Amino acid sequence: MMLGVLDLASSDARTTEDIFTGDSHPMPTGRIFGGQVLAQAIIAADRTTDDDRVPHSMHGYFLRPGDASRGLTLSVDRIHDGRSFSTRRTQAFQNGVPIFSMISSFEREDPGLDHQSAMPEGVPTPESVAATAPVLHPFSRRLLDSSPIEVVHVDGAIYDATPTPASATQNVWMRARRPLGDDAAVHRAVLAYMSDLTIQETVLRAHGVAWSLPGLKVASLDHAMWWHRPARADEWLLYAQESPSARGGRGLARGRLFTREGALVATVAQEIMIRVPA
Repeated sequence: MMLGVLDLASSDARTTEDIFTGDSHPMPTGRIFGGQVLAQAIIAADRTTDDDRVPHSMHGYFLRPGDASRGLTLSVDRIHDGRSFSTRRTQAFQNGVPIFSMISSFEREDPGLDHQSAMPEGVPTPESVAATAPVLHPFSRRLLDSSPIEVVHVDGAIYDATPTPASATQNVWMRARRPLGDDAAVHRAVLAYMSDLTIQETVLRAHGVAWSLPGLKVASLDHAMWWHRPARADEWLLYAQESPSARGGRGLARGRLFTREGALVATVAQEIMIRVPA
């Protein structure tokens, strides 16, 4: 399922844009998962750059909800190609209107300064957490089982209830359920897919709000990601997340992805709209 949605078809006729089409994977909610669009958009942009350039950052806006029963059309504008960096604009369309718009930057990797933040200490392994995880509500289990990503909440899932005391942080282990092969571009795209999973939950945790709260409305507004180091998305990665602020119906969440060995792979930021019933 994962590799299928990333296998974009390209148009033979190039004018001022490069055009790609892709499938959507089914979702129980009927709405396209935002991470799918992120991954497809970065794959489309990557297809238009030289082989020696890799994505290091993207900034995108979710404009409209997408229909998971329909495919996507993605258009890529080649904004700039310099000696070290290339810039691309990618827009995803359904029914002739954009549902997502992204600017991404690619670089030719050169030697340079190297440092990183440390991985959180004392986080239990995904195997030990999964062995003691409680049974989930049937709808929550359906959502997880339909995902190509395996997710293990270190601090307990918040589908049915939130742990006490309330906290604006959480740690989550993630990996693709099936091997992804050795194409580094696929692993970078799957990291983008994974980056949209669970990051909204730190905003909810901070206020003791569970996903099952009747009348709760949450939607991703924008998404930014920086790739720092290569990693395999089909091996366990720790997603350390926090929410520094929420106000006016919007909440900000940040996250860092680490390998099991402690290498910082990527940094993520996302703002969401959140409506909690009175």
